[in-house]
Amino acid sequence: MYSVLQMIHSYWAYLVVLMVVIGSVNALVKFFGKKEFHAVDFRISLFTLIVTHIQILIGLVLYFVSPFGFKNLSNNGMGGLDSLGRLLAVEHPFIGILAVTLITIGYSKHKKKLTSTPKFKVLAIFYTLGMLLILSRIPWANWF
Repeated sequence: MYSVLQMIHSYWAYLVVLMVVIGSVNALVKFFGKKEFHAVDFRISLFTLIVTHIQILIGLVLYFVSPFGFKNLSNNGMGGLDSLGRLLAVEHPFIGILAVTLITIGYSKHKKKLTSTPKFKVLAIFYTLGMLLILSRIPWANWF
C-alpha cells in the first residue's frame, strides 16, 4: 500500500505544481492587466483547489503508513532525524498543509468579492503564497 500511495502522491504532485503555477500566473496577469473575471478563471481556481485538496488527502494517508513519516518521527524523535528525515517527517507535511490552507482561504475569500480586481487580487496573493510554499518543500532530489 505504501509504494502505491507514494507513486500516486509523487505523480499527482506534477499536476498540483502545474495547476498552482497556472492559477497563480492567471491571477497575477489578470490582476495587473485589469481584466474581467470570467468562468474560465473560476474553473482554474476551482480545479487548483480540488487538485491540492486531493494531494493533501493522499499525503496525510501516506504520512501515517510511510516509514518516513510519523513512524520515523515517533521512533527517532526530532533530535534523531537527519535533514532528509526532518524534511519528510516534519517540514514537507507541515508546509503542504499550510500551503493548501492558504489556497483554500484565497478561494473562499475570492468568492465573496463582487468585482474582478479584488477577486484576482485575493487569488494572486493566496495562490502565489501557496505556490511558493509548495515549491520550497518539494523533495527535489526524489523528483528527478
